[in-house]
Amino acid sequence: MATKAPTFTQPLQSVVALEGSAATFQAQVSSPVPEVSWFRDGQVLSAAALPGVQISFSDGRAVLTIPAVTAAHSGRFSVRATNGAGQATSTAELLVTETAPPSFLQRLQSSAVCQGSQVRLDVRVAGIPKPVVKFYREGAEIQSSSDFKIQQDGDLYSLLIAEAFPEDSGTYSVTATNSSGRATSTAELLVQEEIPAKKTKTVISTSQSSRQTRMEQRMDARYQTTATMEAEGAEFSLQLAHKTPPRVPPKPTSKSPTQATLVSKVTIGRQQSPSPVRPV
Repeated sequence: MATKAPTFTQPLQSVVALEGSAATFQAQVSSPVPEVSWFRDGQVLSAAALPGVQISFSDGRAVLTIPAVTAAHSGRFSVRATNGAGQATSTAELLVTETAPPSFLQRLQSSAVCQGSQVRLDVRVAGIPKPVVKFYREGAEIQSSSDFKIQQDGDLYSLLIAEAFPEDSGTYSVTATNSSGRATSTAELLVQEEIPAKKTKTVISTSQSSRQTRMEQRMDARYQTTATMEAEGAEFSLQLAHKTPPRVPPKPTSKSPTQATLVSKVTIGRQQSPSPVRPV
């Protein structure tokens, strides 16, 4: 016996079908589910009640297909999953029309990415006849290439940018066109450039640099002068410590006559000299 009631991991989606074409409903339900039932406008639906209808259930996927729809098939379709713990129901609409203008079931979404990232722009489009879908950037049509790939999976249309660069930033748009009309969806893409980390620098002006250089030169000169003086003083002291003081000779006795002797000799000399005047 199951312990949990069933749930729909993928519910039914409404369908717009052109008259005479096939219409398919499908849903994914959690298992185990012993019983799956389909309803149309609240009434149990079976192959006998709706000729041509195809109903299947396998691996949790319930599918109902009407090969060729008519206007009489329009209505509300439901699928019910039941087990011993409970039940779950999913419902969607079927619209049968001759033509239907394009409409976006999922529109473009604006985004911001880093440089080098992969970008995916998705839309879901409905319309009868099947619309022609084109992608544009800044009004210029994008052609599918190795750099910009355009993919389609049912009603899902995607633009894949393998590696985004800042120059890929801009306004992107999608147009869906058929014989019944045209629809447009627009969004912005911002690719942010990678900014390398800045290294911190100490900026010194020319005047500061010159002033600092002069101060360093002065300090070096003073240091060299002091070192030289200290070295010379040490050497001089060393020499004095090991050198014998010079002998000072005795002061010789002067033989020159003194001033008194000279005066005496001059006086005596003058007294002994004969007078130049002879007596009469």
